[in-house]
Order: sequence, then C-alpha cells, then structure tokens
Amino acid sequence: MYKGQKISQTATIRLNGTFDRVFPLFGPVREKDWAHGWDPAIIYSKADNIEERMVFQTHAHLKDEEGPYTWTVSKYVPDAGQIEYTVFHLARIWWINIECQAIEAESICQAQITYTYIGLNSHGDARNKLALAVMFQHGLKDWELAINHFLETGSQLHHP
Repeated sequence: MYKGQKISQTATIRLNGTFDRVFPLFGPVREKDWAHGWDPAIIYSKADNIEERMVFQTHAHLKDEEGPYTWTVSKYVPDAGQIEYTVFHLARIWWINIECQAIEAESICQAQITYTYIGLNSHGDARNKLALAVMFQHGLKDWELAINHFLETGSQLHHP
C-alpha cells in the first residue's frame, strides 16, 4: 500500500478592510470579486454564498493534464473567522485553512492561510510539490495585492 507524503506551508497577509468586509471574500462565490480567473461551478449548496459542506468544482490551477478539482467547505465558523476547504483530485488531496482576524481597532485584518497536501500516489506527491511551489512563489502577497486592490477600488486587479 502506498504511503503518501504530507507537505504544508503557511503565509500571513495583511488586508485593508474591516473583518465584515474581508472575511466573506474568502468564500467560493465572493472570491470571484478579486481572484482573476476564479469561476467555481457550485454543485451543492442551500446558501447563496457559503455554508459548511458546500460542494463545487474548479478548473485545474496547474495548466496541464489535471482535470477539474472537487472542493468542499469542510469547516466554516464565520464568528471565529475560520474557513477550511478540502480539495480532491485523483492523485492527491489538500486542505486550505484560512483564519482571519481583525487587528488595529478593527480597520485592518490579518489572514493566515495554510495549504496542506497529501499525495495518493508518487505522481500526486510530485504534483503537490509543484503546486505548493507555484502557490507560494510570492508568499501569497499576490492574494494580498489583489484583495487590497478590490477593497480599495471595488474591481479586480488587471492581469496582462
């Protein structure tokens, strides 16, 4: 039986908005407001924006042979500023944990984002290493820039 490898990385970003404005932007529907190319296909949800056990699919982030990713909101505690996604693919599984909190008299937020990957086979382990390197190549400062641009302008940051 295959024994998968676990890899993980965390980054903290600083966002220029109140908790009530910032935290919803980490939900699958509102992420479209700031994330270029993000377009989830909702498969199951009773809520309009987000709920625990919501299921959706996205196109692969790595532009090659991987097919769609299936996501579920595995944890959603809005009062505590926590959301966790579990993402599945044939060769791998990963979790994205986001913890958002207000700082500086609630006019600024800090979000700690952790990606944890486990391969289901050697190919999945290799893909996970690549995915982690690509995701954290800028320490998620690209997220910080895009979200802060949206908070300031109400529009997505333009990409060439």
